[in-house]
Amino acid sequence: MNTESQKNIKQEVTNSWSYLSFELNNELLAIPVFRVLEIIEVPVITEVPKMPDFVKGVVNMRGEPLPVIDTRVKLGMNSIAHTVNTCIVVVNIEVENKPITVGILVDSVSEVFEISESEIQNSPLTGMKQNLDFVDGMIKVDDKFMMLVDINKIFARNEIDFLVREQEEVNA
Repeated sequence: MNTESQKNIKQEVTNSWSYLSFELNNELLAIPVFRVLEIIEVPVITEVPKMPDFVKGVVNMRGEPLPVIDTRVKLGMNSIAHTVNTCIVVVNIEVENKPITVGILVDSVSEVFEISESEIQNSPLTGMKQNLDFVDGMIKVDDKFMMLVDINKIFARNEIDFLVREQEEVNA
């Protein structure tokens, strides 16, 4: 293989991204795979008093409490009863370069896929009245669009501070 071919292959590799797609309210969303630690079935969720409405509670994750976020509620949708497809995607979010582990409740997980940077379209939703800064872009899947989500931007600063405090108390 000549040097030019190797360069082209390397260019293709560096410009593709892996995402995990999931469903919320019959809409497809995706987050970068590098943020995902694991996907678990929904165990018993222990409610914690005085939590924000989007915090469903905590679950036991190998002996440690894992905060579970109702992603539907966080994104302004109605919460629904769990189905056999409902699961928790355990993700790392970053706050001032500190990783915080949370579980996000989703209706179902679809697939892991790779997409090239050139296939990502700008979101026409940015700049709208609602705070949709968490949408990094969109891709077309069949005849629908899928939103590519920056999981770090879903939470407002004060909500992130709350999660950081909770995580620090757990680790203390």
